[in-house]
Amino acid sequence: MSDADIHFYFDPVCPFAWMTSKWVRLVAAQREFRVDWRFISLRLINAHVDYDVHFPPEYEAGHTSGLRLLRVAARVRAEHGREAVDPLYRALGAWIFETTPDADNTAGPEQQGTRAFLEPILARAGLPVQVADALDDPSLDALIQAETDEALRLTGRDVGTPIIHFQPPNGVAFFGPVISRLPGEEDALRLWDHVVGLASFPGFAELKRSLRELPQLPGLGVAPDEVGVEQDWHGGSRRTKR
Repeated sequence: MSDADIHFYFDPVCPFAWMTSKWVRLVAAQREFRVDWRFISLRLINAHVDYDVHFPPEYEAGHTSGLRLLRVAARVRAEHGREAVDPLYRALGAWIFETTPDADNTAGPEQQGTRAFLEPILARAGLPVQVADALDDPSLDALIQAETDEALRLTGRDVGTPIIHFQPPNGVAFFGPVISRLPGEEDALRLWDHVVGLASFPGFAELKRSLRELPQLPGLGVAPDEVGVEQDWHGGSRRTKR
């Protein structure tokens, strides 16, 4: 069991989860919050979805890679403790999202779930290369499914990643927030207090706009001082509903 102040449910291939995790790290450092990094799989959430209809072409491969990487995270947690998920997620996010698209170590959605892609990331996180065996271990999917279901019980099922549970087990939980820009330290705290305050009102359900900027992540071709292209999202995808 965890005694953390925040349960953060992530899929490692989700750029919005990564951006939100960077913000949560800023908040946690200033408020001395303890974060437990937990699993939610976009591939399992969309297990019964026709990807060809609802998502752009690369999404199925990306979501499948995310599930494979979560298997490794589950193995790391089992063998090296819950605290070992933090450096693994840091290393995955830095490799996937913080390098420019023309860098030598970038890879497409299909490659992100491979051993060749993962092994240098494990080295960067200080983890043994043997945990990469979990990429091909579907027996871990039951645990990932259970944790995904745990997250969705907190918010309802019509959400994506990340899901944040503050002051568990009885504190507030919410999807997101979906942010495309990383705030400074003071603004990070201000945003946190507003989000938690809003979510804490018992009658609150949803505040949303479907227009999203492409996140300020070099891996997506957007520099920290640039504003990403605005896109209109539907159902967790930048493709409009047919």
